[in-house]
Amino acid sequence: MPRPRTSATPWLVWAAGLAVYVLAVAHRSSFGVAGLAAADRFGAQATVLSLFVVVQVATYAALQIPMGIALDRWGPRRLLTLGALTMAVGQAGMAVAPGVGVAIALRVLVGSGDAAVFISAVRLVWGWFDRRQVPLLTQVTGIVGQLGQVVSAIPFAFALRRAGWAPAFAALAVAGLLTAVVAAVGVRPGPHDEPPLRRGLAGLGATLTSAGTWLGFFAHLLGGVSVSVFVLMWGVPFLVRGQGLTAGQAGMLLTVSVGVSIVTGPVVGEVTARHPLRRTWVVLAVAATTAAGWALVLVPATPRPLWVLTVFVVLISVGGPASLIGLDLAAGFNPPARRGTAQGVANMGGFAGAVLVMLAVGVVLDRRAPDGVPTLTDYRVALAVVAVPLAVGVAGILLTRPRARASAGIVVPPLRTRRT
Repeated sequence: MPRPRTSATPWLVWAAGLAVYVLAVAHRSSFGVAGLAAADRFGAQATVLSLFVVVQVATYAALQIPMGIALDRWGPRRLLTLGALTMAVGQAGMAVAPGVGVAIALRVLVGSGDAAVFISAVRLVWGWFDRRQVPLLTQVTGIVGQLGQVVSAIPFAFALRRAGWAPAFAALAVAGLLTAVVAAVGVRPGPHDEPPLRRGLAGLGATLTSAGTWLGFFAHLLGGVSVSVFVLMWGVPFLVRGQGLTAGQAGMLLTVSVGVSIVTGPVVGEVTARHPLRRTWVVLAVAATTAAGWALVLVPATPRPLWVLTVFVVLISVGGPASLIGLDLAAGFNPPARRGTAQGVANMGGFAGAVLVMLAVGVVLDRRAPDGVPTLTDYRVALAVVAVPLAVGVAGILLTRPRARASAGIVVPPLRTRRT
C-alpha cells in the first residue's frame, strides 16, 4: 500500500532527479566546450579528439539495456546516486589525466554514469505522477536537463579560461558529488511504482520481443538521430567550413536548437497526452519535417543564406522533443515492472543511430577529402548518410505499430470521432 504523501512530495522527488540530470548533461557536453583546450593539453589532432565524443555516446547507448535492467531491479534512487558518483569520478580523473588514452577511458566512465540518469529521472515521473501528466512532464524533464548545456557553456567555460583545466574539471567533479547526495537523500519510491524485480534479467526476453518496445526504439531513432549528429559533432564544422558561417553564427544556431526544444517540448507533450493513440503520427510528421530540413541544405550546391540555415536548424531540432515519445511508447506497451528495461531499449534508438552516422560521415569525409579540408560538396555527400536511419525509422514504425496495437487490443478510432 503506498505511503501517504503531501502534494509537494512528488515535485521535490522529481526535482532531486532533475538536479542529477542537469549535471549529467553538463558532464556530457563539457568536452565539447573543452575541445580546443584538450587539443593543446594532449597534443591531439581533430580526428583523435572526435573519438572522445563518439566513445562517450557509444558507451551511453550500449549501456541502456543493462541500466534499464538495473533500474527495474534496484530503482531510480540507487541508479541516480551511482550515476552521479561515476560521472564525478570520471571528471575528477579528467582533471589530472596525463594523456589521450587515459582521457578517453575516463570519458567512457562519464558515459557509463550518464547512461543511468535520464531513464531514472523519467521513472520518477511514472512513479509519482498521474498517467495523464506523464507525457508533458517527460518533455519538461528533457527540457530542464538542457540547462546542463548552459552550465558547461558558461560557468564551466569561464572556469576553464580563468582557472585552467584541472580546477574546472575538479569543480564539475565536486558538483557531481553534491548531486549524488541530493539523489541519495531526496529520491524515494513513488506510489505508482511496482515492487522491484528479484532477478534483474526477469522479463528481458519478453521486453525484447515486445513490438511496443521496438516501436519506442524506432520513434526515438527518428526524432533523435539528426539533432544529435548536428549538435554533438558535425553541426559546427558543416556550418563553418561548408556553409561559410563564422564561429559566432554557428554558435547562435546551436542556441536556436536548444530554444526550439524548450518551446516545442511542452507542445509535443500536451498533444501526445491529449491524443495518446496518435503519438506515432506526431513522430512521423516530425520525421517529414526533419527530412525537409536536410533537403534545404543538402540538395543545393551553393551555401545557403543564414535564414535558410536557421529554418533547417528549427526543423531538425523539433526531433529532440519528438524522440521522447519513444520512451512513452515503450513504457506504455510493457508491464510497469519492466518499464526501465523497455525505456532503456527505446532510449538507445537515437543515440545508437547518431554514433553510426557520426562515424559514417567521418569515413566519407576522409575518403573524399584526404587532405583534411572538405568542401561543401563533400559535406553534402557525407551528411546524406542521415537519410538511412530516417528511412529505417519510418519503416520500423510502420511495421511495429500494428503489431503493438494488436497485442494491446487497441483499436484507433477515425479522426472524425472525439475519442483519443
